[in-house]
Amino acid sequence: MLRKASVPAASNGKYSPECSKGRSPSLESGQLAPEGRVVLKQKVTLLRGISIIIGTIIGAGIFISPRGILQNTGSVGMSLCVWAACGLLSLFGALCYAELGTCIKKSGGHYTYILEAFGPLPAFVRVWVELLIIRPAATAVISLAFGRYILEPFFMQCEIPELAIKLITAVGISTVMVLNSTSVSWSARIQIFLTFCKLVAILIIIVPGVIQLIKGETQHFKNAFAGNDASVMGLPLAFYSGMYAYSGWFYLNFVTEEVENPEKNIPLAICISMIIVTVGYVLTNVAYFTTISAGELLLSKAVAVTFAERLMGNFSLAVPVFVALSCFGSMNGGVFAVSRMFFVASREGHLPEILSMIHVRKHTPLPAVIVLYPLTMIMLFNGDLYSLLNFLSFARWLFIGLAVAGLIYLRYKRPDMPRPFKVPLFIPALFSFTCLFMVALSLYSDPVNTGIGFAITLTGVPAYYLFIIWDKKPKWFRKLLERVTVILQILLEVVPPEEDQKS
Repeated sequence: MLRKASVPAASNGKYSPECSKGRSPSLESGQLAPEGRVVLKQKVTLLRGISIIIGTIIGAGIFISPRGILQNTGSVGMSLCVWAACGLLSLFGALCYAELGTCIKKSGGHYTYILEAFGPLPAFVRVWVELLIIRPAATAVISLAFGRYILEPFFMQCEIPELAIKLITAVGISTVMVLNSTSVSWSARIQIFLTFCKLVAILIIIVPGVIQLIKGETQHFKNAFAGNDASVMGLPLAFYSGMYAYSGWFYLNFVTEEVENPEKNIPLAICISMIIVTVGYVLTNVAYFTTISAGELLLSKAVAVTFAERLMGNFSLAVPVFVALSCFGSMNGGVFAVSRMFFVASREGHLPEILSMIHVRKHTPLPAVIVLYPLTMIMLFNGDLYSLLNFLSFARWLFIGLAVAGLIYLRYKRPDMPRPFKVPLFIPALFSFTCLFMVALSLYSDPVNTGIGFAITLTGVPAYYLFIIWDKKPKWFRKLLERVTVILQILLEVVPPEEDQKS
């Protein structure tokens, strides 16, 4: 059985009277029911579901990944095929998560699905690797893109110093951490504004590209499949770059309990959103090649800026600003969502108890947010952008593939489970096989980064038995943990949520 996290007694920090006057944050909406329990209200309509998916998918990937995909595919035509294939594959994965989200109506996303299908050990390893690899690497990757694009207008005629990029990136990461630690409402308001900036940024590229096509600028599409042949080693890395650009479709599953009529709206939101994003991404890449040759794209470290400089003149200075804001929005949304996963895992007893506590005045999961900060900084200053991308993709798609494989397993293990939405079996089979196949090939094509990721993933097994299963820990060790928890509570001004004390 999964062990529950211990709940402190009254002397170890209940809600203070000051805290009880405000609202305690839920995993997603922060709504407090009249009886004092946190509940997730069904306020996500079809339109809001579409905006959640599109808003989280469009980040830096479309602006930085074209170089990685083209480099690993070898031709313009093959790179466009990979973009379209990644969109279709992401749609398949999202449909699988639609079934999981409508039959397992719990918060937690990947973590919850693996827990339900395969038990606490792989679920713990999932949240362990999320904390140590996936989220710090994802934040570092998107933050490095933010740093590069925000500095681009100041270094139009020369190379941007790498140290300057990383220093500005560190400032951006710190700002996101402070924002998510101090105010849920302001984080949400800023996210709405940044989602609008994402759409503006991508339209600024697509519209001039379409105009170029109308003018007959198609010279870079001649012999589109000519060039270096895609290798067995390069193709999975190209898919990694493409799947990274589409990642974000699974965030709707963090708010499944809030979706109105989920058996209808989740599949519709997924299909509509993925069609819009896939068409938008392919058109964006077509727009790039109307103006930039394949060789020039490979030499560019900021593809969207290079494109804008050719067509927009002085207005091109606005493009990196919009792209940087888009990246900042993805940073903010990612930290907000995944910190709630750590919050849930802590309440399940899989992470330290302090991570399931909230600030007494700000009503934010402060410890679950700031726990990411030191690890993100370490990854930021160790490794380049594309190494981090490959490092991240290995662990992320390993466990997403495992979660979708869990869907197939649950079909046979629990055939009577209510399934309001059900996908054909070949979809989860194809998606999980493709994910695991790419992971296996990556061990051969990029053994250093994926090997490190695999080794750190395996550390979750002994960690599970040491920290979760082993109950006979020395008395001095238990007292030390209690003391550290109390000290952190005092320093951070956090307490366990009232609903935890009632459970």
